[in-house]
Amino acid sequence: MKIVINFSSSRDLETLSFGSIQNLHENFKKLMSLKGPLEVKIFAINELVTSHQLLKIKNNFDKINIYSFCIYSNHRDTIIAGKSLKIDSTFIKEQEVKNKFLLLNSQKKEDILHEGTVRSGDRISSNGNLSIIGDVNPGAIVSAKKNIFVWGKLLGVAFAGKDGNNNASIASLYLNPLQLRIADIIAIGPKEKPKNHYPEIAVLENKTINIKPYIVETKN
Repeated sequence: MKIVINFSSSRDLETLSFGSIQNLHENFKKLMSLKGPLEVKIFAINELVTSHQLLKIKNNFDKINIYSFCIYSNHRDTIIAGKSLKIDSTFIKEQEVKNKFLLLNSQKKEDILHEGTVRSGDRISSNGNLSIIGDVNPGAIVSAKKNIFVWGKLLGVAFAGKDGNNNASIASLYLNPLQLRIADIIAIGPKEKPKNHYPEIAVLENKTINIKPYIVETKN
């Protein structure tokens, strides 16, 4: 079991790992030292958490200043137990649980490599470069302080140079986004689907986002 705690005041993340529910109770003192308001997300992969166990966890969290508490699990009985206690509980497949956990922790890293589809509602943010092997679906948002590389279809929103870096770029094998942003400049994606079959890159030139073929130079 993993618990991701978001500090709303600083946007920092704290990740705690617990091998079992019993281990969580024994180490709850670690959580008591954290100051709120906090957002708490529990990830239980292939683990049954009963309503009795969840109630104990919830009672412990009630002692901390939290504004959001939810559970993600691929175990149906865990989800049923959470909903019986009126806890925000979402059933998703094992790999999706792992992906969501990685997404939440992505902002703690510099350069990030994400493998898999970024689905609607998901967000990935990098403090360096962001590389995605997979598609970025409509409704998904990806951002980076430096460059964004999507080795798949970019159909969502992409924001490069989020700290004002005018030299940042956005590249994709299939560039058809809802919106592109580089530094402070925003562009709406094209209405027509791309007819080309080569990678493209979006760059900032004269305060305008221009899209051109992405040519990688190699040295002989």
